[in-house]
Amino acid sequence: MKNHWHMLEADPQKVRELSQKLSCHSVTASVLINRGIDTIAAATDFLNTSLNNLPPPFSLKDMDVAINRIHKAITGNEKILIFGDYDVDGVTATVILLNFLRYAGADVSYYIPHRVTEGYSIQPAHISSYARPQKIDLIITADCGSDSHQAVAAAKRSGIDMIITDHHIITENIPPALAVINPKRRDCPANLQNLAGVGVAFFLLICLRTRLREKGFWQKRPEPNLKNYCDLVALGTVADMVPLVEENRILCKTGLKLIQAGHRPGLAALSEASAIHSDVLDADDIAFRLAPRLNAAGRMDHAARAVELLTAKEMDLAVKTANTLNLLNQKRRQIEQGIYADIQRFLEINPSLLQQRSLVLSGQGWHAGVLGIVASQIVNAYYRPVVLITTRDGFGMGSGRSIAGLNLYEALVSCKPYLESFGGHSMAVGLKIREENIAEFQTAFESLIRRRIQPEDLTPTLQIESELDFDTISDALVNELETLMPFGNGNPEPLFMAANVTVVSSKIVGKNHRRMILRQASAPNAPLLQAIQFNVDSRDSNKQHFPQVIFKLRWNRWKERKTAQLIVEDLR
Repeated sequence: MKNHWHMLEADPQKVRELSQKLSCHSVTASVLINRGIDTIAAATDFLNTSLNNLPPPFSLKDMDVAINRIHKAITGNEKILIFGDYDVDGVTATVILLNFLRYAGADVSYYIPHRVTEGYSIQPAHISSYARPQKIDLIITADCGSDSHQAVAAAKRSGIDMIITDHHIITENIPPALAVINPKRRDCPANLQNLAGVGVAFFLLICLRTRLREKGFWQKRPEPNLKNYCDLVALGTVADMVPLVEENRILCKTGLKLIQAGHRPGLAALSEASAIHSDVLDADDIAFRLAPRLNAAGRMDHAARAVELLTAKEMDLAVKTANTLNLLNQKRRQIEQGIYADIQRFLEINPSLLQQRSLVLSGQGWHAGVLGIVASQIVNAYYRPVVLITTRDGFGMGSGRSIAGLNLYEALVSCKPYLESFGGHSMAVGLKIREENIAEFQTAFESLIRRRIQPEDLTPTLQIESELDFDTISDALVNELETLMPFGNGNPEPLFMAANVTVVSSKIVGKNHRRMILRQASAPNAPLLQAIQFNVDSRDSNKQHFPQVIFKLRWNRWKERKTAQLIVEDLR
């Protein structure tokens, strides 16, 4: 697929000023300015992350009510149930709440629904079939519950208080729970809308620890160091693809250092099973290696396996569980490949569908647990909003993924008459629909998409920071670019352009990756640079000269050595 290229233009005067004040490379200054970080104060805050710079957690609406009720439950030995979501964000939120409350001596348990048989979030059946028989006094949700009106009502009838911690958009009125801690509430003044579910849970724990301190609770046991939970906060935050800016950047950068130190047996074992050197693990490793294996538990079996891994204290148990998740992930890949191949064959037979600006496809018996991942793959292949639906017994369960510039959740709000239920974010949604409504939904969705995006929007755009000649690249520059990590949504890894590049040598490695040594003809005195291009187009595999190359600049670490390497993203 062809990409649009857009060259960003940082103000040269601001670049010079920031470069001088920070004593950094002008390229690094340009990247910061392109992200809106154009003052010495903003740049210093961005580069020197500290938990002390987190915004005030007590600003979250309903926080006081929630921590007072939890304090009462802990000291009164009431039964607390943590009800979590089955994705990595929900699992990590569940684990940090569980660990803290266990440490505080609470009578606490957890429940995560089965993705396929129970579906998303807390339902009235969970109150009647589990919470009430277990004599639960207080339910705390983790990464879910903001639209669970019926479950809240059922809990009230049973005399069970509910505290909701969540970050999803609230589609209707706020449910009448005892407390609803969700930064996306319209009446929440905290300005913390970017937090993941695990981030909301972490802010709750900061406030709860403070309230317990005020009550003299920690005189009986050492006060827990919440920094030690940041590895799990980073894991859930990166996995949920929320913007890695401001408080999320602080939490993730802190957490990545903990993961690299290997202090949690479950993550150390999962890193080993994923063939990651944990001491240099970054946000990409979480997003593409750790998170898929943790999610495989909920997709292919039950998310409780992921909880078991992240709460494991002994390395033997952690290794065993990590290996199980690895096997589940392999099974997940096989199923995905089968569904993806089915869809590719269907589109080959029905090429007119690719004239549409969206794809809504359904199949009987597709595995509901992997549809979101396959939808992402279809988006990558055809770059348009995609909704995939699996049907059974007259109903369909679907997952959707979007493209830049289209809020998929808002699109579903407009298609609400055709849906039984739905939820999610701007880029990813889940839904339930009656099978007989799928065709009408498909028509309505396509009509809506045609009004909101134009044909030119169906081509991805690469945002290029600046032109970067090979003779400008140095070890110092690569080191400086690393200080801008973690990269992700909201803080993308910088892309650069070099012109007139010649291939000195190359070979294909793996299935279709091209490893190269490159020279820039316009910079004859510059050193030769290593490069790799993943999933190379067969038309480019033998080319020896490129007028323009778009690339990322990273360290290639091998054993005790590191070498500057270009990751080629596009060519012309």
